[in-house]
Order: sequence, then structure tokens, then C-alpha cells
Amino acid sequence: MKLLQIDSSARSSSVTRQLTAKFVVLRRDLSTTVLPHITDDWGGTNLEPSQLSPAQRNYLSTSDYLIEELEAADTIIIGAPMYNFAIPSSLKAWIDQIVRIGKTVGYGPSGARGLLGKKRVLVVTARGGAYEKGTPGEKFDFQEPYLRHIFGFIGLTDVTFIHAENQAREGASPSLAAAAEEMGRLAVEQNHQVAH
Repeated sequence: MKLLQIDSSARSSSVTRQLTAKFVVLRRDLSTTVLPHITDDWGGTNLEPSQLSPAQRNYLSTSDYLIEELEAADTIIIGAPMYNFAIPSSLKAWIDQIVRIGKTVGYGPSGARGLLGKKRVLVVTARGGAYEKGTPGEKFDFQEPYLRHIFGFIGLTDVTFIHAENQAREGASPSLAAAAEEMGRLAVEQNHQVAH
């Protein structure tokens, strides 16, 4: 069983990094990986490989590599702190590189179809406030709904969120402890599956 850990926090001592470190995995640190933003060369995704210019081929090589890394993993663990009610720009840049027609999304008569199935995704968040469903803060959570939607779009529907809420407030410890306990439980479960 292969695990891919994606850390997107800009802070090396962040809550999400502490929680995702419970797993032994292939690791990608988005705060130290410079990913290209979408440019005109992205248009090469609509061409046959033989039609790509050298610049397009070079540009798309990052996307190809990240998608191969993702395809090889059975479980993907993503550390995603909430920045301004959403995700870090580094995580958005990674998503822009892995959401690709013909590689992770196919289109047919019935519309879009995600091509990455049968993988488990664990998203570990750290948030300054609380954004639980049914609370006034829920309407400010653009993080979980976006990630659920975009991962579902590429076929990743087995997504579990572990939230460390209220990290910018007094009383952050119980939420962090609960998140750490849940990550520990999942790590033991994952390690047990790897052993069998």
C-alpha cells in the first residue's frame, strides 16, 4: 500500500504538519516545491503528445509527474491549513496541475467522469475558528466544500476530513488533541493494512 503525503502549510511547525507526520509515506512539501501556474502552454493538454512543442512538453512534465505520483498512491494524506477561509495557494497550484482532461478527468456522452478511483484521501485541516455544519461559521468554510468537489471531480470520493478547529483561540488544545488521536488511530489502521 502506497501513501502520498501532501503538506501545504507555509509554516514548518504547523498543526497540519504535526498531524500528517504520524504516517510514514512518500512526501511532497508544497511550501518548498515551486509549481508552475496555468499558462498558454497548458493548452498542450488538448494535443496529441506528438503535436506538443518543446515548451509545452517541458511545461506539462510537472503535471505528468504529479499525476503519476498520485496514481501510484493508494492513500493520499493532505495537510491543508485554512488560509482566508480557503486553501493555501500552493495546494491550489498542485490541484491545478493534477486536474487534467484525459489523465484524471474524462468526458463522454454523460459529461465529466473522474478517472482516479479506489483511493482514500485524508484531509487534515487546522483552522483559526470553528466552521462546523449547522453553525454560523459554516458559511465561511470554502475549504472543505471546494476540496470535496474537486476531488470528486477527478474520481476521489472516499474523502475523510479531520479538523483541528479554533487553533487561533484559547481552548485550541482539545480540538488538536482530538485530531491527533484520530490521526493516530488512522495511522495504526493504515499500518495494519500495509502489514497484511
